[in-house]
This record gives sequence, C-alpha cells and structure tokens, in this order.
Amino acid sequence: MLHDAAVKLGPWVWWILGIVLLVAELAVPGVFLIWIGMAAIVIGALSLLLWDAGLWVWQVQLLLFAVLSLAFALAGRRFYAGRGQSSDEPLLNRRSESLVGRTATLHEPITDGRGRIRLDDTWWTVMGPDLPAGTRVRVVAASGRDLTVEPA
Repeated sequence: MLHDAAVKLGPWVWWILGIVLLVAELAVPGVFLIWIGMAAIVIGALSLLLWDAGLWVWQVQLLLFAVLSLAFALAGRRFYAGRGQSSDEPLLNRRSESLVGRTATLHEPITDGRGRIRLDDTWWTVMGPDLPAGTRVRVVAASGRDLTVEPA
C-alpha cells in the first residue's frame, strides 16, 4: 500500500515528507525536525531531476537522505551553538549570584555558621563566621539559595 502510493506520487513523496516534518517542527518545537525536513525537500528536488535515472533507486535516495539529515543537523547545531552567548544582563534569572558584593545587616546572628539577612524583599540564609545580629556583612559568594558572607 505505501509502496504503491510512493510509486504513484513519485518524487513528490519527498516533498510531502519534508512539509510534514516542517509542520511537525511547528507543533513540537525543538529545532530538530526542521533539519530532517530540509533534507527531505532536497531529496525531493533531486528526485525531480533524477527520477528517471537508472541509479536513482530508493536505496540511494534513503542513503542520501540519511547523510543529508545528519549533515544538516550538525550544521544547524554549529550555527545555533554560537548564538546567544553574550548578554547585556548575564545574571538575569540568577538572583543569588547578582547579590554578590552587596552589603546588609544581619537580622539573625550567625551561629554554627548559619544566619539570616534581608535583601530587598527577600530573606536569605547566610553562611559565614559566627557574628552577632546587627553586624554589617558583605555577600562574597552564592550557592543556590545560600549566600556566603563576611564582616563588611
């Protein structure tokens, strides 16, 4: 059944497959199906030119499709790997790291290496040397939600 449909449609099978894959990329974004769809469209274009050639059998088409899919996927990965590396706000969405260098007053004393401060609208757990409440501290490092402080 599929073989009969492929024979009747001829080179257009590759175009249909390519368009289906490109539409699937829109439905399930991941920037992967686009490369396979592009490979199918290239094979479709070659099929329009070479359909009657004796060497353009289905095995050659599938092999070339696999090679082109891999080549396009690797080229696409290389193309997108270098994009978006620099940012005007490198600490965006890394709030604790953006607090390094700020100073605050200890709300709760640091005992056994742990205490609390308030910066802006948030209470933060801090780690550092034992210090009494009311001491000015400077944030020197961030690890997850814990800040490391030292006396300012």
